[in-house]
Amino acid sequence: MKKKHLSALLIGLSLATSSAFADCNKSSQWGAEDTLGSANLVTPQRTLQAAKLIKLGKSMPLGIAIGPDTPAFPPRSLNLQIVQPNQQGGQKMSDFGYEGNYNDDLLQTWLGIGSQLDGLGHMGENGKYYNCLDEREISAITGLTKLGTHAVPPLVGRAVIIDMAAYAGVKVMEAGQHFGPAEIKAAAKAQGVKMGKGDIILFHTGWTEGKLESDPATWGSSEPGLNNAGAEYIASLNPMAVGADTWGLEPIPAPEGDKVFYGHVTFLKKNGIYILETMNVGPLLREGVSEFMFVLGQPRIIGTVQAMINPVALY
Repeated sequence: MKKKHLSALLIGLSLATSSAFADCNKSSQWGAEDTLGSANLVTPQRTLQAAKLIKLGKSMPLGIAIGPDTPAFPPRSLNLQIVQPNQQGGQKMSDFGYEGNYNDDLLQTWLGIGSQLDGLGHMGENGKYYNCLDEREISAITGLTKLGTHAVPPLVGRAVIIDMAAYAGVKVMEAGQHFGPAEIKAAAKAQGVKMGKGDIILFHTGWTEGKLESDPATWGSSEPGLNNAGAEYIASLNPMAVGADTWGLEPIPAPEGDKVFYGHVTFLKKNGIYILETMNVGPLLREGVSEFMFVLGQPRIIGTVQAMINPVALY
């Protein structure tokens, strides 16, 4: 091979390699082999600081109750069956020594329904996920081989609610209405809330309380939310997780020029930041709470991409 051809090939390979590394964000702040992302921000120090936010000794769930009629991103669905295996009609449970009866439940469901945790293996770009993990290597039909939500430690820390609906002067923001860095900063300033490293940042749009029961079709097919620039700004704050009282975080329909659901790529793939969807924060705001201790222990089903969750706010 002639030298000029070899040089051209090496330059081409170098550029391609550089482009690949830039594209897949190879080296995260926690190292090239990390699979936990922002869960590394869970520390005893942050937990102790968050515990100081408990002033009244009260708790409140952030998750919503779900069922087969809960709207979900197509084709997701849920089906629950209650059964009495091998003891219907008064059959004796002889092994127990008495004529007992009991119910069991069978659940056939997609996990991405209702209040949920999006793991780092949920959404990527160009075949790559967090820390340049290749979909061909981790996406087994029997479960993720890396980035499964079962491996995420309990997410515990300081949480803040940014009331975007109040900033917009409405109870419920409109479908497609979006917010970016300027609006987020102004809303936080108006509330006197500071966002920082390791925080769980939650946005209130009024969408779930305003639409889920009264207009479920609209609730599940559109939403207000965080635009692409807003996602970049929030990611720069290095939070542990980001979420909202909407089912998908970003606005649907997306604003002109924005990539649809690209906030997911920004948070999950590029920065290893977890996403929390359908976090019902309205009741907390009505109690005057915009800062609290957040505690989440998700189901530990090996290899799952997402998890149905009900985090607890302690205040």
